Amino acid sequence: MSTPETQPAAEQDLRYPIGHYQLPEQPLTAEQRHGYIQQLMALPTELRMALDGLSGEQFDTPYRPGGWTVRQVLHHLPDSHVNSYTRFRLALTEDNPTIRPYNEAAWAQLPDVTIVPPDVSLILLDALHARWVVLLSQLTDEQWQRTWYHPESEQTIRLDQALVMYAWHGRHHIAHITSLRKRMGWGNFQQ
Repeated sequence: MSTPETQPAAEQDLRYPIGHYQLPEQPLTAEQRHGYIQQLMALPTELRMALDGLSGEQFDTPYRPGGWTVRQVLHHLPDSHVNSYTRFRLALTEDNPTIRPYNEAAWAQLPDVTIVPPDVSLILLDALHARWVVLLSQLTDEQWQRTWYHPESEQTIRLDQALVMYAWHGRHHIAHITSLRKRMGWGNFQQ
């Protein structure tokens, strides 16, 4: 299996169309946090726009050779973000909790991913982000410095760092879909 460092540039571009995530070292300002919260708020709408007009066959097209299908990417977003929302709540109510990683690739293969209509995950993402944005908008400067521990990466993550990570995560996966649409010439859509 190739690592990001050993992948050809073209494969890197398809896998990371907006570049790799960079963990901020310094705490974010209130203005910076607000900008990332706005990105999370906009994600469900931007995802709908990226998916607008796709056929069933297009939903089942991988965004890159060997990559997930558009359908898997769509269902992955609420799976991932519900885990993150839970991690935020744990970090706000426990001291540096050890979070539970999950096997994203295995989740993308579960039967509900191929059976559940896209609208179900879009509705879940709408509701999840509505609630998550309210929570994030109410945090104090001190709460943003609370942490969780990720046992796979062996990192302690501050909540403001996690905010940046999940804002990037949403843009990253939308770019998988929109870059595929561009390459395939799949109609006009708004980015």
